[in-house]
Amino acid sequence: QVQLVESGGGLVQAGGSLRLSCAASGRIFSINLMGWYRQAPGKQRELVTTISSGGSTNYGDSVKGRFTISRDNAKNTVYLEMNNLKPEDTAVYYCHSIVRLGISGPEYRYWGQGTQVTVSS
Repeated sequence: QVQLVESGGGLVQAGGSLRLSCAASGRIFSINLMGWYRQAPGKQRELVTTISSGGSTNYGDSVKGRFTISRDNAKNTVYLEMNNLKPEDTAVYYCHSIVRLGISGPEYRYWGQGTQVTVSS
């Protein structure tokens, strides 16, 4: 139905930057919310940031001022610009989207497969 494909993870030194991308494809009528969660080893998945179709954003406290989310509605793609990365940002980052499949009916949440971000000290 709907696939989310992430890219851009990798290894970076503390203080460095990375940019993640997530493209949604499939039977999509509209996408409401897009965003990113992350999960570090031994920890629960936590919110990183979300962005609405109108551009309203929400950030987790630990990333405010360092991370920036944006989206291209024409491409059904969301981006995450991560600056001043810290070792505690190390985690698997998951893209998610809330998608409407038809002109009427419910919305569904979809997840990407995850991309590893590792920040060395």
